[in-house]
Amino acid sequence: MNSKTIFLNIFRWVVLLFVQIFLLRNLSFYNLSTPFVYVLFILVLPFRIPNLLLFLIAFGTGLTMDAFYDTMGVHTSACVALAFVRILFISVSLNRDAIDDPEPSLGNMGFKWFSIYAVLCIFVHHLVLFFLEAFKLSELAYTFGRSLLSVVFTMFTVLLVEAIFHNRKST
Repeated sequence: MNSKTIFLNIFRWVVLLFVQIFLLRNLSFYNLSTPFVYVLFILVLPFRIPNLLLFLIAFGTGLTMDAFYDTMGVHTSACVALAFVRILFISVSLNRDAIDDPEPSLGNMGFKWFSIYAVLCIFVHHLVLFFLEAFKLSELAYTFGRSLLSVVFTMFTVLLVEAIFHNRKST
C-alpha cells in the first residue's frame, strides 16, 4: 500500500467512526433498528491487505466503538467476525491475484457483487453484535428480528454512502 492509500483509509476511519459515534449513536427506530455505518470501513479496505493486519484493524475499530458505546467487547467481537467473513467471501468469490481494483467498493466491483458481499458481512456482524448484547436464548426471535431490521437499515446507509462517494470505474 502506498502512502496515499494509507492516508485515505485513516481519514475514512476517522470520519466513519465520528459519524457513528456522534451522529448515529442514538438513532434507532423503536429500539429495533440501528444503523452501524462504521462497518463500511472494514468492508472497503484494500483487497491485498494482509489478513493479520485486517484482523488487527477490525479489532482496533471494534475496541474504539466499545469504548464509546460502553459495550465491553461486543463491537470488537462483531468486527473480528466481520473481518473473518470478509476474508472467506473474497477468497471464495474472487481470485485475489487477478484483481486490478484496489478495493471492494460499489464503483469497482458493481452493484450485484458489492451488495451480496456487504449484506453477508453486515448480517454476520449484526448477528454477533446483537446476540452478544442480549446474551439470552429466551429473546432469540426478538434478537434475530432486530438483527434483520438493522441489516436493512445499515445496508441502506452503506449503499447510500457508497453511491455518493465511490469512484466510478472508467470504461
